[in-house]
Amino acid sequence: MTPSHADAPLFSVLVQPSGRAFNVAQGEAVLSAGIRQGIGMPYGCKDGACGSCKCKLVSGTVQHGTHQFKALSPEEESAGWVLTCCAVPQTDLVLESRQVTELGALPIKKMPVRVTTMARKSPDVMALQLQLPANDSFAYRAGQYVEFILRDGVRRSYSMANAPHLGPHIELHIRHMPGGKFTDHAFGAMKEKDILRIEGPYGSFFLREDSNKPIILLASGTGFAPIKALLEHMEHQGIKRPVILYWGARRPADLYMDAWAKEQAQLMPNLTYVPVVSDALPQDHWQGRTGFVHRAVLQDFPDLSAHQVYACGAPVVVDSARKDFTELAQLSVDEFFADSFTSEADKVHP
Repeated sequence: MTPSHADAPLFSVLVQPSGRAFNVAQGEAVLSAGIRQGIGMPYGCKDGACGSCKCKLVSGTVQHGTHQFKALSPEEESAGWVLTCCAVPQTDLVLESRQVTELGALPIKKMPVRVTTMARKSPDVMALQLQLPANDSFAYRAGQYVEFILRDGVRRSYSMANAPHLGPHIELHIRHMPGGKFTDHAFGAMKEKDILRIEGPYGSFFLREDSNKPIILLASGTGFAPIKALLEHMEHQGIKRPVILYWGARRPADLYMDAWAKEQAQLMPNLTYVPVVSDALPQDHWQGRTGFVHRAVLQDFPDLSAHQVYACGAPVVVDSARKDFTELAQLSVDEFFADSFTSEADKVHP
């Protein structure tokens, strides 16, 4: 809910090097003010859990709200880093965030959706297809996510697994997490024609189309969902940049749309698909790459200085990739774009 601060002082925020500027009301977090004014700032969970919105504080002071140390450590805070999702300005600010673009934020809407299909892709992954209202429009970028608003007000977030041009429905990939408020319902009582409520689009995980750099797509588990949407978007737009998709899973069956990825590589001559399995058993008869998926990337690309990376999945995978790619393979930190899942209580894709 947008706070009302008609008589409260406003603080100005300037984001370099883009030169984008906006005002923040007293007591308001930087990120929420930026979203409200159409500034395309990076973010993921909006709850101090993932660190996607972290940027450098050039000048000014902020007060941080509750957040997890893995998202912003005390050492990072002392070194001048801030989490815009929970940083409340105490003065005018100058921030440095090279991911801030000239693109404005798309309008965020609440709307009812109808469950049209529920297809099991593996024993614990379901593809939900949701029909959007016929009398409303819903614009989003491939890679973004929506939030389900549950009856008690609790929210659960999932990335769209289809590119916008394939609407008017949206596709989501739901992994069952036993005990999870939403996933237990999805794999239990939910049925076709049910009505759910969503809000979105959210997130700054989308393709930066102003670059010609070759792309590494890194997915773990159901982090494949937004990556699938990115690939559909690239094919539709005729984007010919070289793309390599690395999809990591524990067992081969967890590569729940392996056939789709192989078919897409046939459709897109610029796309190479590399599945990686970490815990294959003898009965799996796995003949492909093994180990941790981000290490497979490093084996193939010891120098990533000329690449862009888009990573989506479990925090341990995304965090390890960010650290190792930038420290060991010379990837620019500004060319690493991520959507990190946290837990079912925060931003999740269980």
